[in-house]
Amino acid sequence: MTFDRIEGKRVFLDANIFVYHFTGLSIECTELLHRCEDGSINGFTTIGVIMEVLHRLMMIEAVNKGLVSPGNVAKKLKEKPEVVQQLNSYAEYALRIPEMGIQVLPYTLADCRNSQQFRQKYGLLTNDSFLLSAMDRMNCPHLASADEDFQRVEEIQLFRPADIGHRG
Repeated sequence: MTFDRIEGKRVFLDANIFVYHFTGLSIECTELLHRCEDGSINGFTTIGVIMEVLHRLMMIEAVNKGLVSPGNVAKKLKEKPEVVQQLNSYAEYALRIPEMGIQVLPYTLADCRNSQQFRQKYGLLTNDSFLLSAMDRMNCPHLASADEDFQRVEEIQLFRPADIGHRG
């Protein structure tokens, strides 16, 4: 389902929603976040998602500033700590998330235990299974994400932006 179908709901937000917003790649993601900010949608995410957003935006900033070339950016940055020291916009963006009306939840040891069921049942990777575990804990079955892997998950209702290409 697309974002226009989200009305008055509690919704979890995946990292790609924030990345597409902050990089200007999706007007729909920006509009969804505005709806969270104005209170018409109750938005949630996790500290793990914030960490993923920080990481992705750091990689994008390094490439956009011409400090490293595309391709295996994390490895290149690891080898050049002086380049990492020149990056700062990525953190400013990601740290705005709580100011956008988004409640940021911690992970718990129970989430760690519970996440295994989602990896085993659906073949999901760790970050995605932890997100589902936090959703389960909050009794919130609605997820905004461009990640098609979540289509396999029977327990949730997936909302995806229509103005970007989707991937698995």
